[in-house]
Amino acid sequence: MFGIGGGELVFILFIVLMLFGSDKVPEIARTMGKAMAQLKNATNDIKSEIQKGAESNGLDAKSLTDITGNINAQINDAKSNLLGDTTNLSGNLLGETTTEINKVKEDIETISGPVKRQQ
Repeated sequence: MFGIGGGELVFILFIVLMLFGSDKVPEIARTMGKAMAQLKNATNDIKSEIQKGAESNGLDAKSLTDITGNINAQINDAKSNLLGDTTNLSGNLLGETTTEINKVKEDIETISGPVKRQQ
């Protein structure tokens, strides 16, 4: 629960008990419970109003699913087209880079002589 362990929870409850006293703690808990219930009801009311507004404008769950499905399909097509082109490009680019590196290495060896590796 919120990254709080058992020991920390007991310590917090002890501090609350010391600050407010044993007669006020149930009243505070009751008030917090009522506030949480009101928050849950308000959230459900907002959700239902949004759903009613969407349905009145002709947007139901099925049409939204169809729209998002089409968008996802187009994104996946674009991604596959881009990735298809880059794989061929990267293979050629890697091969060309390797040959250029080998040419430069050979040029350096011809100028300075073979490199002796120490073991």
